[in-house]
Formats: sequence, C-alpha cells, structure tokens
Amino acid sequence: MSDSRQSVLPRSRRLEGVIDDETRYRAVDSRDARFDGVFFTAVRTTGIYCRPSCPATTPKRTNCTFYPTAAAAQGAGYRACRRCRPDSVPGSPEWNHRADLVGRAVRLIGDGVVDREGVAGLASRLGYSSRQLQRQLTAELGAGPLALARAQRAQTARLLLQTTELPVTDVAFAAGFASVRQFNDTIREVYDRTPSTLRTEHGGHRRTPAGGGTLGLRLAYRGAIDTGHLLDFLGLRAVPGVEEVVPGPRPGTRSYRRTLSLPYGHGLAEVDGLAPGDPPDRGWLDCRLTLTDLRDLTTAVHRLRALFDLDADPDAVDARLAADPLLAPLAAARPGLRSPGHVDPHELAVRAVLGQQVTVAAARTLAGRLAERYGSALPAADGGLRLLFPTAAALAAADPEHLAMPQSRRRALLGLCAALADGTVRLDPGVDREQAAAELLALPGIGPWTVGYLRMRALADPDVFLPTDIGVRDGLRALGADGDPRSAAERSARWAPWRSYALHHLWSAAAERHAATPRTRKTREDQS
Repeated sequence: MSDSRQSVLPRSRRLEGVIDDETRYRAVDSRDARFDGVFFTAVRTTGIYCRPSCPATTPKRTNCTFYPTAAAAQGAGYRACRRCRPDSVPGSPEWNHRADLVGRAVRLIGDGVVDREGVAGLASRLGYSSRQLQRQLTAELGAGPLALARAQRAQTARLLLQTTELPVTDVAFAAGFASVRQFNDTIREVYDRTPSTLRTEHGGHRRTPAGGGTLGLRLAYRGAIDTGHLLDFLGLRAVPGVEEVVPGPRPGTRSYRRTLSLPYGHGLAEVDGLAPGDPPDRGWLDCRLTLTDLRDLTTAVHRLRALFDLDADPDAVDARLAADPLLAPLAAARPGLRSPGHVDPHELAVRAVLGQQVTVAAARTLAGRLAERYGSALPAADGGLRLLFPTAAALAAADPEHLAMPQSRRRALLGLCAALADGTVRLDPGVDREQAAAELLALPGIGPWTVGYLRMRALADPDVFLPTDIGVRDGLRALGADGDPRSAAERSARWAPWRSYALHHLWSAAAERHAATPRTRKTREDQS
C-alpha cells in the first residue's frame, strides 16, 4: 500500500477572494440557491437577513449588506427572515476543505464543542488561546465562537419548538442554552418572536410528543445530489447490527439507517434517498432521529451532514472534473456525486484497518464480529439495528486471540485503538490533517493508503487520491487510461482540488465494469 500525497489545498481560500459584493447582489437578484449558506444578505430597511435565494422581492442594492455567517448578521442586529429561514441553509462548502484555524474551529463548533466544553475547551483543542481564537474568527467571520454557537443553538431551539411538544424550559436546555432567560432573549433577538409565538405559528405541523419519540427533519443541501451512489456505497459496507440500507417509506426509495454514539447518549438515524421522480436538486433529504438525550440533536445532525457530504458545492466539483475528457462522461452521468464522510472517525479508522488486503465483504464480516463481541447492545432492537459499534478503548483492551485476522493486522488494530483511546492520535473535526496523518503513519501497520482513506472520509479532505488502489486502477482501465500508479498520480493533478470526488467516480466505473464482466478473482478494495 502506498499513496503519493498530492498538493494540498491553498490555506487561504477566502470568500472575499472569490466573489465581491456586486457578484453577491447578482446572486440575490437571480435567487441563486447555490450561494445559500455561502453568504447572507441583510436589508437595512426591514431589519432582516435572508439567504440569497429568498423568494421575497429583491431589495435595492443600496439597502443590502452582506455577511459571511448568520451569526455576524445577528450580531449586527438583524433578525432571521421568517419566509426563507436563513438559519436552516447548508453550511458553506469552505468548511469542507479548509484546514486552517478558522475552518477547524467552525467544524468543532458545528459538532457542539462550545456547548459542551466552552470557548476554553474549543481553544485548547485547537492549540490557541481563547483571545487568539476570538480575534481570528471575528476578523474573518464577523463573529466569535460564542456568537457562532449561539446562532446554532437558536436554530436547534426553533427546530425543537416547531417539531416537538417539549416544554419550553426543556427545549432551552436541550438546545444548549445555559438558562431560560438566555434562551428567551436569543429567540426574541434572532426571530423577533417569543418561543411560545414561534411554536404557535407552526401549529399546523405534526409534533413529537413530549418525553420521547422520533424527530422528523429535513437535511438541506445545495445543487444536485446522487443519493443512488451514496446508498450503494454505504449499503455495500453496512456493518450488521450497526447500520443497514432498507426500502424507504415512499415507493422506489431506499433509506440508510444506523446507530449513533453521541456525547450524552445514543441515537438511531434514518435518512431517505430521493425517489425516482424527485429532482436531484430538490434541496433536502428527509431524516428521522431518535435520541436518548435531545442535547445531542445538534451533534447528530452535524455528523449526518458530514456522512452525506451535504455541505459540498457539486457545481464546482462537476465543472472541474468535466474539464478533463477522461472524467467528463462520468461527471455528466452522475451529477451531484458526493464523497461520503462518517459519523464516527474512530469507527472508520478501525474499519479501514480491517479492510487492509481483504475484500469489502470480508472486512464487513470482521467488523460485524467485533461489534457483536465488543459493542454495546441497544435496550431494544429497531429493525436490523441492535448494536453500537465498540469504542476504541474497548477494542484496545480486547484479547488478541479473539481477533480473527493475521498477526500483523492484529497488532496494527490494537496499536491504533490504543492511540485513539489515549489521545496520542486525534481524528476529531478540529484536528490538523497533516499532523493527524503524520501521527497515523508513525503507528505500526498503518500505511499511506489507510491514511489517505481516513483523510478523505474521517477528516473531510476533498483532495485525496489513492493511485495504488485496485478499484482506482480498474476504473482507469475501464475508461481506456493507464492504470499504472505513477501515471494515475500524474493525471490526477488536473482534478485538484476535488480528487476525492474523482476517486468515487473511478470506483463507480470499476464497479460497473465488474458487473458487466464478472470475475472470480477477489480484489482488495477500500473498506469503511
């Protein structure tokens, strides 16, 4: 296994260097949904802020001010538009790939770190002082970590108010607010409504009874999405008892279901793919979440968005890949193809090691056995979901004799789990990718292929290429190109900074080739 690490993304891909205010206004005037979440438009005459695609009458240019985040608009005294709900847009695609301090901080805030550990905890994870962190976030995003977390809490509170019958006090603490007074003040400032009024205005919609049940959500995305590829990819790798792909609630749909280990408890998640008649650019995926503790709602949604790569900019990706005649037919055939992430980087790391030198099916079987022996059973099974995947600490303490795999891979697995359990290696959303890669490579039995795969899926790196991967080589040959790793690595330079997406296109091409010409030879493929 080897992987020639290609050039990394520029460290400063700032929005200010990509579009100016006149371009933003043209996007607002044309109601261009591709920019939803990339910036927000505040209108001085109304005192509200909107997403670019808001259906309301386009304001005059002289009345518009543009902000990079909803928190910045709120901090300037604007309230959220009740018509377009700008707080519920996809996240900016910048946070998919930026590896600098601001990008890492935004990902951690999205995962709920400020709510759980405060600004000091966030700063400690990033290796900066709270003052340095505040200064850099405010300079670039117009809001510090507390303001960004506050905007996120407000959106979670609105969701709970409008989709559950929880008492208002319970909603406040479930959304992450420290007090009911803070909650009331924030809701009034952001939505210009009291919590009770916000709930009453949404009274015609079905709500989850207080005390439990399943929350129905819509996970927003921009552009087109290929849910067929996502569900094929996840279904092929689904660990028995932990995850499954099953027929969906609507005719012709499929749903991905899995268990979630979360900071305050556990949960069950179910996300539906699009139906045959749904437009790929519909704008949302239906999701259902069952949580033992509603404080985990924000974190669960954030992790599901990462799993389905919902904050990506598929237009930018497809345009880049379509510029190469080799990939142009693939990009045209699968518009909106995503690069799946994962809900638990520790779980993914374990499964990546299990997948070394074996088929996807064999690795899935091994993962299922580990889950049965070392995972935690749910209080009650739900369909095929019975287990939480074992923690790194539980596997680090496993009896080596119970691990049915070659001795070298057994050592690699136990060493990796020990490093994850004691914090020697970190894979959380705020980790520095280069540092994490170096720490992983220092572990015995962890090679460049495994590190590249983890960069792509656990650390959301959109520019990973695996030239030695069997699936990549077969995919290139299926397209009539040279599958030699050196030639493949050289060719991949023209696909930057979106090589992770090119990788998925090549894997799909290889799978189609194998389906057309079945072979008995077992090949080593990636395992998630």
